[in-house]
Amino acid sequence: MPELLATAIFALVLGVLLVLLNSRRLEEGRARARAMLKLAIGAEMAPPEEKILKVDPHRRDESRLVLTQVYRLKLLRRFQEMIWQAGMNLHVSQLLLFALGILAAATIVMNAIWHDLMFALAVGASLGTLPVVYIRWRRKRRLRAFAQQLPFALDLIKSSLEAGHSLSRGLQVMVQEFSDPLGGEFRSVLEQTQLGKPLPEALDELLLRVPEDDLRLLVVAVKVQSEVGSSLAQIVGRLSEIVRTRQRLQAQIRAMTAQSRMSGMIVGLLPLFVLGAFSLIQPSYTHLLFYDPIGVKVLKAAMVCDFLAFMTIRRILRIDF
Repeated sequence: MPELLATAIFALVLGVLLVLLNSRRLEEGRARARAMLKLAIGAEMAPPEEKILKVDPHRRDESRLVLTQVYRLKLLRRFQEMIWQAGMNLHVSQLLLFALGILAAATIVMNAIWHDLMFALAVGASLGTLPVVYIRWRRKRRLRAFAQQLPFALDLIKSSLEAGHSLSRGLQVMVQEFSDPLGGEFRSVLEQTQLGKPLPEALDELLLRVPEDDLRLLVVAVKVQSEVGSSLAQIVGRLSEIVRTRQRLQAQIRAMTAQSRMSGMIVGLLPLFVLGAFSLIQPSYTHLLFYDPIGVKVLKAAMVCDFLAFMTIRRILRIDF
């Protein structure tokens, strides 16, 4: 019970800190929004609420300074960028609160079952990473969908440029023809340009939301064309061929490594299926693993080794190109 009470107090304190950090982030977002509106409409006068929202630097307490330093950690920034790239309207503090709730609940349940605080914390920490794993999966799926739409979008831009339209008009046609995620991301680019932001800067911000190498080639082509004045239609056409070649190569690599990846998944999950089968067919075979102290230790060690082996095989089969 003292361990559970300490865990609950720690979760409560961390939750309060994250809520305060979220309010700090909202204030900074309002300040950036007012700055963008000033640049867009050329206003010299601040909104009436500026005096209310303005923070005197001499009156900042130490807690705000600590929270600011915590938010400046690259890990939190990376999590926030990952959430944006996944297309989710979620703040990093909400993600951490959700993960912390799963960690606390899993720790309490596992401690009640196994009566081992360290093992319960390890299982709770593993389950607490599930929100991050889900966001990474959403991000990967969204980026893959964007990459699949990109060659067809480049063909449409090339046709618009060859017909005599400007690049902005070509982007408008592309936004009308394509659905999310490509249509929504380029719609944000057009809205930023309508507010007065240059197109290269808007495309740079698009790269932060969609960190695709193929899209980076398009951004470089637009910057070169704006500075040098070359034929953008020919560059976009050649870029479309390069993107299709890269995607074809990636598909070939995934096809060649499919058997090895499937073998790794089967080897990693086979002990769980065997343990479950023996528990149903002959419960006496697995009785020692669940009720004997030495068997429990062996089972815990086997779970850790199986997880490490699964992650090692997955890392070996990952090919970066």
